[in-house]
Amino acid sequence: MSTGYRVLWTGVAKRDLREIVEFIACDSPDNAMKILHHIRQKSEELGCCPERGRIVPELLDQGINFYRELLIQHWRLLYRISEDRVFILSIIDSRRNVEDILLHRFLGL
Repeated sequence: MSTGYRVLWTGVAKRDLREIVEFIACDSPDNAMKILHHIRQKSEELGCCPERGRIVPELLDQGINFYRELLIQHWRLLYRISEDRVFILSIIDSRRNVEDILLHRFLGL
């Protein structure tokens, strides 16, 4: 299946996903694998519909409108569209202080 956009994961996003899966696997390896596949599937769907995610509200408040997010259960998959590519930048647990994490990761504050 050919998609219009190539989906690429950054090192930070790969690390985030690995940490999520490892944490869940401590209690339920089967559930961890299901979540891994679900997140990967949803991220690949961005290849054909990259604008389906919303602009990240916490960053939009700072005047930054080029980062998007896809909500997957209680995780926020953050990405950026660039030409014919979608860069997966990070996966953040929405139960944490998301604004502080975003400002630290994307603005270096």
